[in-house]
Amino acid sequence: MIKLTTLNEDILYLNPFVIESIEVTPDTVIFLTNGKTIIVSDPIEYIIDECIKFYNKFNVFPFNIPKKSE
Repeated sequence: MIKLTTLNEDILYLNPFVIESIEVTPDTVIFLTNGKTIIVSDPIEYIIDECIKFYNKFNVFPFNIPKKSE
């Protein structure tokens, strides 16, 4: 789960697996796979970093693959 902040400053924990897409307007809008939408005050860079940390924790998507020497 990643920790996010709603516009009214409530804390929200979201499972990154349900994020379909993220759009940046003046606020950050997260579209979920179930059709729901969440608006948060966190910047998109923070959300992406938190998702990568989450995925790396479980080796779901190996974002830090070491490059082979040529």
